[in-house]
Amino acid sequence: MQLDDEILQDFLIEAQEILERLDSQLVALEAAPDDHELLNAVFRGFHTIKGGAGFLSLDAMVEVAHKAEDVFGLLREGKRQVTARLMDVILQVLDTLRGMFEELNGGQAPHAAAPELLAALISLAKGEDLGDDAPAPAVPAARAPAEPAPLEEAGEFDDVVAQMMSESEVQGRADAPAAAPVEAAAGGSELISDDEFETLLDNLHGKGQFHAETTPPPAAPAAGTELISDDEFEALLDNLHGKGQFHVEAAPAAAPAVRAPAARAVHAEAPAAAGHDAHPSDAAKAAQNKDTTVRVETEILDRIMNMVGELVLIRNRLTNLQASIGDPEVTQTVSNLDVVTSDLQMAAMKTRMQPIKKVFGRFPRVVRDLARSLKKEIELVMIGEDTDLDKNLVEALSDPLVHLVRNAVDHGIEGPDQRAAAGKPRTGVLTLAAEQSGDQILLTIKDDGRGMDADVLRAKAVEKGLLEPDAAARLSQREAFELIFLPGFSTKEQISDVSGRGVGMDVVKTRITQLNGSIEIDSTPAIGTTIRIRVPLTLAILPTLMVVLKSQIFALPLVNVKEIIDFKLAQARDVNGRKMLVVRGKALPLYYLSHWLVDGVYDRVIESGHVVIVAVGSQHFALLVDELIGQEEVVIKPLGAMLHGTKGLAGATITGNGRIALILDLPELVDAYARRS
Repeated sequence: MQLDDEILQDFLIEAQEILERLDSQLVALEAAPDDHELLNAVFRGFHTIKGGAGFLSLDAMVEVAHKAEDVFGLLREGKRQVTARLMDVILQVLDTLRGMFEELNGGQAPHAAAPELLAALISLAKGEDLGDDAPAPAVPAARAPAEPAPLEEAGEFDDVVAQMMSESEVQGRADAPAAAPVEAAAGGSELISDDEFETLLDNLHGKGQFHAETTPPPAAPAAGTELISDDEFEALLDNLHGKGQFHVEAAPAAAPAVRAPAARAVHAEAPAAAGHDAHPSDAAKAAQNKDTTVRVETEILDRIMNMVGELVLIRNRLTNLQASIGDPEVTQTVSNLDVVTSDLQMAAMKTRMQPIKKVFGRFPRVVRDLARSLKKEIELVMIGEDTDLDKNLVEALSDPLVHLVRNAVDHGIEGPDQRAAAGKPRTGVLTLAAEQSGDQILLTIKDDGRGMDADVLRAKAVEKGLLEPDAAARLSQREAFELIFLPGFSTKEQISDVSGRGVGMDVVKTRITQLNGSIEIDSTPAIGTTIRIRVPLTLAILPTLMVVLKSQIFALPLVNVKEIIDFKLAQARDVNGRKMLVVRGKALPLYYLSHWLVDGVYDRVIESGHVVIVAVGSQHFALLVDELIGQEEVVIKPLGAMLHGTKGLAGATITGNGRIALILDLPELVDAYARRS
């Protein structure tokens, strides 16, 4: 079958969203197996995937989704209980479907599911046990679906079919009558059962069309019938699955039949909780709300953001020029432009924003699987899932956060017996939190596990030859915690396949610093560990502090700048051959930036200037600069081929006076300069 690219892409997008929801819904269902609404939502998720796959003739996908649907059919009827072993199999189904979607994205036909998986699903659908299948907490019997009720006329059922086929033009054509008339019953309004309706969906999606004999409404054109939206269709599903019945009005006398052309895959989003009553007014509102949203390719959003960035540069240039012109009207016009540009910049940024739950949604499954494999009991608490940040940041934070969560489950939280012996609850708690703090996002990963001992970390660093004993002894507690970010550093005696082999935490820190973010650790032995990550809301436009080094302009990311003070040479102190600056009783390493960034000034003695106190992680440094220009929002431009990959440089920009400034990567810069010193 030649697949329509647009329909296929729509199906892939919708199905991927359903899979993401199913991941967290299944874990929630395992914890609350008597939640009927959640059970219905999961069932409908698999059914929607199966229906779309059937419409596109993706038989391998239909097979595995259908068998999973059969298992949930038994659960809905109360003939099975939710168990950990059953959930293992269903989660494996999700992984298999995810692999099939990746094959489709790569232009390949999906391979069939593993025979072992299909055999396990068949056994579960027959009510058989798979072994090691201890049931979850007792589940009250789910309400069985209503018995099928007869319709007065076969045409009544066909009327429902024609109205449910959304976004298809129905052309009038004489057709054969229904294959088998249904026995009449008394009364003018009868019912359809869940099973009948789902069989109807199978016919619609499996064959791509359905021959319906129906009577068009009197006000409708002769060549067509009314259509319903995707949201109305989903509301109808809600009604059916919530009540197990649907009222069908009696049809008038028979009229010429119409044939509906092939219906496309239904794009329905299964809500987290199903089973609520759906009313026509609610469906209409849902349809109206859906019309207010539109999908846009990220490439287009990137172009818009780039153009807004250029506008910001022009705004900065005009602001600089109007100061020299001194015309009140020009000043007012530039001021108005400044306001409009700022509003446009914020609006453009919001189009790229996504909730952090796009990342957090992966963690219930990750924690569940790891806890089960390690035989641990862990409760996952997620706070602030609706916090928005730049789409690129959402994607970039995914891998570092997954590694930190896996590390907390593997290394941080103890086993149930260890916790009980230490007087703790047998179930450990892992908390993920996100909140906006100014123009930054604060992410927190907190566990109530064994914590870390700073003395143990110092000793391990000396043992591995990473530090001299004297240097290790001088480390503060926070600096000792940051030793875990050194390449190859690990306190585990045995290698674990769960959270890495001592490589990874250094990569986590590198990824965070590449995002102009920071990461810090606080830990107490036997109490737990807290990791805090701060990243900017967006990567496209960066607030900076402009400084001058020997007539050259450089931009320091404002997120790292903590304080600015005047400097006199007499304030510097030599400590073991290293320049230090004492600020409010605390000695900070003093770096002459011009010695490293500007040619021919390494030996120049700087009598006075300005010192910028910057924070890199938990450490603070004093950077000596010649002049200060001030704060300025800049658009980050990539470096040319000659400078690309240069340590300490994050990019370049154009200043308000039209000059080019290099943007410094302070973590890399300080690291490289400290090694050279």
